[in-house]
Amino acid sequence: MLDGIFSFVLLDTRDNSFIVARDAIGITSLYIGWGLDGSIWISSELKGLHDDCEHFECFPPGHLYSSKAGGSRQWYNPPWFSEAVPSTPYDPLVLRHAFEDAVIKRLMTDVPFGVLLSGGLDSSLVASITARHLAGTKAAKQWGAQLHSFCIGLEGSPDLKAAKEVADYLGTVHHEFHFTVQDGIDAIEEVIYHIETYDVTTIRASTPMFLISRKIKSLGVKMVISGEGSDEIFGGYLYFHKAPNKEEFHRETCHKIKALHQYDCLRANKSTSAWGLEARVPFLDKEFIDVSMAIDPEWKMIKPEQGRIEKWVLRRAFDDEERPYLPKHILYRQKEQFSDGVGYSWIDGLKAHAAENVTDKMMQNAVHIFPHNTPTTKEAYYYRMIFERFFPQNSARLTVPGGASVACSTAKAVEWDAAWSNNLDPSGRAALGVHLSAYAPTSSAAGIVPPNMTDSIHRMVELSAPGLAIQS
Repeated sequence: MLDGIFSFVLLDTRDNSFIVARDAIGITSLYIGWGLDGSIWISSELKGLHDDCEHFECFPPGHLYSSKAGGSRQWYNPPWFSEAVPSTPYDPLVLRHAFEDAVIKRLMTDVPFGVLLSGGLDSSLVASITARHLAGTKAAKQWGAQLHSFCIGLEGSPDLKAAKEVADYLGTVHHEFHFTVQDGIDAIEEVIYHIETYDVTTIRASTPMFLISRKIKSLGVKMVISGEGSDEIFGGYLYFHKAPNKEEFHRETCHKIKALHQYDCLRANKSTSAWGLEARVPFLDKEFIDVSMAIDPEWKMIKPEQGRIEKWVLRRAFDDEERPYLPKHILYRQKEQFSDGVGYSWIDGLKAHAAENVTDKMMQNAVHIFPHNTPTTKEAYYYRMIFERFFPQNSARLTVPGGASVACSTAKAVEWDAAWSNNLDPSGRAALGVHLSAYAPTSSAAGIVPPNMTDSIHRMVELSAPGLAIQS
């Protein structure tokens, strides 16, 4: 199964029996459905099932289904799955080499490719390692040894600035795409149709990824390497600052990895696949996860008084004075969630747009209209209306997770700080007292539209190296 990276279906034509296996973490989407006639259906999208199946559900990652046995079993059961707290001492070189191996493994390709570069730690490390090891590979001989990098954001966004700096440092051929709040709003329905969820944070982040994937594919690029998974493995989300002890810290990382197929993996897979683009995620390499999750979580704990910010163990592993991987301030840049990093007014604009389309009366009756995972904000209600129009079956709505969240936390982690219970929002800026640009009590978190929201709107603009053409 190619190291558990891909899902597959094997059919024995002699008796029409079959075996279905899903990849270890759920990097690629997979669903199973049952028809009234006793038929069993397998699809990578809900759209392939909802017209023909009486019931369908998410096929669990790391599981195998046999039609002969009539059931499924878990084939992927690593040590960390039990959530027992590990005790392996932290060795920065072991971690560094494990991640470099994971990236190099994904350079095996015979199609034009590049890296998604937001300027944050994870994507920047992926780009840095790829740029170092690209020369001499078969891909370099076929497509050139200079790496192509891609970034998207609102004009003047944090990610655009940081990504350009990293690209210049690494010497990549950099492609910068601009979008406006209106561009994103115009794409929301199409995004929800393709990513098949009504989860707020997933839709916020999927929209710019969906837009950039279309641009990347138009250049002839067919595969991108991305940085998903690091925040789950290393406790990179800002709410991890409040983890009370290493036991809870570790359990939360385990829960986050196990749920990736419903959030970041779903976004990365479906936002890119909608345009025929493949996304590869080295942080979710099985061997790398085993190494990372075996580290005593005391080393992953965020301790500002000791100079240890989020993902310190990863940053320290690549802090090489003799041959730097990245500029120091990029290597130690504060975590910025993708939906925030593309430009803070993106989320503010979405909230304002939802407020124009969802009335107070609709919210008062939300529990009666949507009794399961009842939306608690107008933005969530707006996405739910669109989702239900495309996927009205109860099975479809049950595939989407729910529960309270702040800055992408699980519902359990909300308990780590009492102040968060009154500021439930998946944006990183909801991590009050942690994010450098955290929401203020009277900010747009309460629905106030920032001044630049009403600026004149320009259509999406592509900025890339002059005269460059990537051919398939």
